[in-house]
Amino acid sequence: MQQPEDGRAPTMADIAAHLGVSRQLVSLVLRDLPGASEATRTRVRDAARELGYRPHAGARALRRTRSADLGVVFSPVHATEPEIVQAMYDAAAAKGYHVILAAQTPSRSLSTSVDELLSHRCAAVVVMGAEVSHRELRAIVDRSPVPITNVGGGNRNSSYDVVRSSGDIGISLAVDHLVGLGHRRVSFLNSSTMGPARLRLEGYRRAMQEHGLELDVVMWDGEHDEQAGAVAARGLLARPELPTAVVAGNDQIAFGLLQVMLRAGVRVPQDLSVTGFDDIRIASVPGVELTTVRQDPALMGAAAVELAVRRVESPKSPPALRSVENTLVVRASTGTVPAR
Repeated sequence: MQQPEDGRAPTMADIAAHLGVSRQLVSLVLRDLPGASEATRTRVRDAARELGYRPHAGARALRRTRSADLGVVFSPVHATEPEIVQAMYDAAAAKGYHVILAAQTPSRSLSTSVDELLSHRCAAVVVMGAEVSHRELRAIVDRSPVPITNVGGGNRNSSYDVVRSSGDIGISLAVDHLVGLGHRRVSFLNSSTMGPARLRLEGYRRAMQEHGLELDVVMWDGEHDEQAGAVAARGLLARPELPTAVVAGNDQIAFGLLQVMLRAGVRVPQDLSVTGFDDIRIASVPGVELTTVRQDPALMGAAAVELAVRRVESPKSPPALRSVENTLVVRASTGTVPAR
């Protein structure tokens, strides 16, 4: 069976012309509506498959009285977001929804990405990114006709849903682990501009105070990536004496710290124990083997879809906060306190 000679995608009209039936009959079959015999249904479906016919998703969306699309703004450079997005696809499909992605990049602002999703008539928009401020999200809510959910950070509010990990508990788990190994001088490194920074700092402070230990907080304004971790490591090396352990605000900071420390001759974990947060893929690579706090991407993605769909199907429901529990993953970057 030949596809259209002009190179265009096959349509219902092409299937109808090939079989000598009406387009309306083909439409009934492909939309699973009554009005055609089983023999006719088989002929139409076989012809559609052989011609390579694919339904036009945009046209189908326009025919629906209510959108079944969830828009998701994500940043490709963030190590944890692709896994959460993958989980959202499965969770959305289970509820009869589809996911439409819009990437936020240095040349594409958050506002541009949201506007693109709204132009697709999405039923709700999920904004991923712990760095997105409350002010930015409020501005989006004010001009959005559909519910907004933020994944990664934020607090309970009356404007949009929030899905975040219980970062304070996760950091507490890391501190408890290090104290259990005998550490008493435990530093905390993080950027104050990272969305969950305050919550994670709270967990560090609480755990250290519960153990009766002195706080050692190194915070900065700016990036929270490998380069920032490297700069923080050089600051620690400039001290008269290193701490015996470091709790980093995320895995990228921890990785930058590890690289500088190892090049400076500091052995990990013999001289310095290091923990991270997120459990990104590089954390388990041999040679890194970072002890870290894992925030389950499947639970984060499922929670985001659940809250978004809840607001779509019950518009009067107030925005909610969903906090996802963390687990500590112990690897080779932590060990007993060094003898000095």
